[in-house]
Amino acid sequence: MTANNVIAFQGRPGAYSNLACRGAYPEMQTLPCESFEDMFAAVRDGKASLAMVPIENSVAGRVADIHHLMPESGLHIIAEKFQRVNHQLMAVKGASLKDLKTVRSHVQALAQCRNTLRNMNLTPIIRPDTAGSAAEIAELGDRSIGAIASSLAAEIYGLDILKSDMEDAEHNTTRFVVMSREPIDPDPAKGTVVTSFVFKVRSVPAALYKALGGFATNGINITKLESYILDGAFTNAQFYADIEGHPDQRSVKLALEELSFFSREVRILGVYPADPFRHNPK
Repeated sequence: MTANNVIAFQGRPGAYSNLACRGAYPEMQTLPCESFEDMFAAVRDGKASLAMVPIENSVAGRVADIHHLMPESGLHIIAEKFQRVNHQLMAVKGASLKDLKTVRSHVQALAQCRNTLRNMNLTPIIRPDTAGSAAEIAELGDRSIGAIASSLAAEIYGLDILKSDMEDAEHNTTRFVVMSREPIDPDPAKGTVVTSFVFKVRSVPAALYKALGGFATNGINITKLESYILDGAFTNAQFYADIEGHPDQRSVKLALEELSFFSREVRILGVYPADPFRHNPK
């Protein structure tokens, strides 16, 4: 196994990120990592060539911490992937639904099944990851403790699936980005291109309005815009944005120039082809 054929993900074998790796890069070997920091380090250090990074979910929203970690990772976004997520409620062999009292999983998975768990009178317990929760309950052997994870996790850890499709919404989908040490330069003539970047506006009235005005006047579609606090200062926000377009296109170039004029910093995280799911979510 060479690093060029390895893609890293956060979590245990059987995690949804593991499934996303298999779906997008079936020819590559997967490298489980304990944390997001370890995952990024694996690519930086040459142990893997790519990282599969969960960004947001259609039900539970932003994946915690990832927007803080990505800009400092030293890596570049080269692709995006949308993964349909079907959660399975599982327990040790021989357990039944009436035995269960608590259910362990990652906070995102629990949030995506919040209403279903409440209706079943099951108490959610937050754990670091989905597949790790499956591994934990397999080791504990307690019939009163269940886990929410993938069908692959149930298979790997020898658990029974007691209820399928636990997610509250049928559209439950997670968006991942793929990151690499080197950036790519896709041709916008071959399809929609997405540019992702972070920026900090200057501390002046209407700075954000003025900074984003160039995207409106140049007809650039902003598909994602989020703010988050830096360094514990509630007046010091950084913004993460996705736009449709390539920085070399005249309209995008003009919009980014106007953004830079009203910003203290603009940093492009990646320019990459849009996943077809973006405009055809089936």
